[in-house]
Parts: sequence; C-alpha cells; structure tokens
Amino acid sequence: MPKVKVAAFSISIDGFGAGPRQALQNPLGVRGLELHSWFFPTEAFKKMHGATGGAFSGTTGIDNDFAAQSFENVGAWILGRNMFGPVRGPWAPDPASGEIWKGWWGPNPPYHTLVFVLTHHPRPPLEMEGGTTFHFVTDGLDSALCQAKAAAQSQGKDRNKDKDVRIGGGVSVIRQYLLAGHIDEMHLAMSPVLLGEGENLFAGINLAQLGFSPSRIVAGENATHILIKRT
Repeated sequence: MPKVKVAAFSISIDGFGAGPRQALQNPLGVRGLELHSWFFPTEAFKKMHGATGGAFSGTTGIDNDFAAQSFENVGAWILGRNMFGPVRGPWAPDPASGEIWKGWWGPNPPYHTLVFVLTHHPRPPLEMEGGTTFHFVTDGLDSALCQAKAAAQSQGKDRNKDKDVRIGGGVSVIRQYLLAGHIDEMHLAMSPVLLGEGENLFAGINLAQLGFSPSRIVAGENATHILIKRT
C-alpha cells in the first residue's frame, strides 16, 4: 500500500509553515518565502525549474539530498486550494488576462504526475506540460486521498513497486490529514527563521498522542531536517 507522507515541508523555529496574508505578491504569506531559503539554492530546485549547468547548477550537499529525496517515489500529490493559488470563490477568468488561474508554476509545474486539489468549487481537470494533471476535488479529504492512493498504486504497477502519496500542503490541509490519522511520516525542514505570526503547523496537536515519534534529525547547510514517523 502507498505511504502517505509530508516531505521537505519548511517550518520556522517557532512552528509556522506559512506567513499571514497570502496574496499574489506573497504566495506563502508575508515573509513565507524565507522558510524556503534552504531549498532555493539547491541543485534539486534548479533542475525543477529547468536551470542546469555552470552557474545555474545549484548547490549539492545535505539540503540538496533531502530536497531530491522528497520527489522520489511520489505517485500522486494532494494540495489545498491555497497552495494552488491565491484566488477565492468560483473559478472565473481574470478580468485582466481573461484566463482562469492555472497555478503558480507556469505551463510546466514541478509535479509531473496527478495532483488532487481540494476545493469547494468544481472545475474540469487541468492538463499541463510535463505530465502534471490537476484534478479538483469537491467532496472532501477522504475522497481526495482515495483518488490519490488509486493513482499512486496505478503508477506503481508499471515498476512493481508501491508509489507514495505526498501531502504538499498548505498548513491547514496537513493539519486536517494529521488529525484524521492518515499521515504515516513527515520530513520537516526547520529554517533558522522566526516568523512570529502566520499559520502554525502543530498548534493544539499532540503528535505523541497521534503515535508519532522522531526517527532522525540531520543538520543541513541551511536547515535542520527532522523526520518523524507514526509507530
């Protein structure tokens, strides 16, 4: 069976996984991008965005290893609507461009597999370049997870190996899946940042009572990587 995991999810020292007041200019909330300063210089990030070779090759090392590993063996993703974009309400064309929002990532998003987006508003599947197709799920967390697991198992059959489901976020979606008991393991990248406000990942959640315990802690170049698993 596929594992359900959170991987390379950045948090601040004070526990915030996003800043406040998300907007087009602040996709992860005010100061939210600071959480990912460990990730942006890595070779894995550069490759995701098509920058390779020479000055564009990116850094290698511990942070890069964890970044690259986070994309391995992923057969499907689940995202909240806020992770897909800052737009709210029914899906409608932008008055300026006349286009319906297609995500933050341009024509070739970094997922390269099926992505299930939680939303209250229906929308047909959105096929992008590079093998990414966004499916918009309106009937809740359990439905999205069932569809993602089926997609991951289908992909794994080609290699006779179970593929995993990655919960990409945001904070609210991870919290909901945690409290529902659906997440098997988490890799958190703690950045040396104090946000002071925003969306706190674990506020009011007792991870020990949910059966989690730390399994590995590794100091990277620009973040501390913490792996916790449900026993």
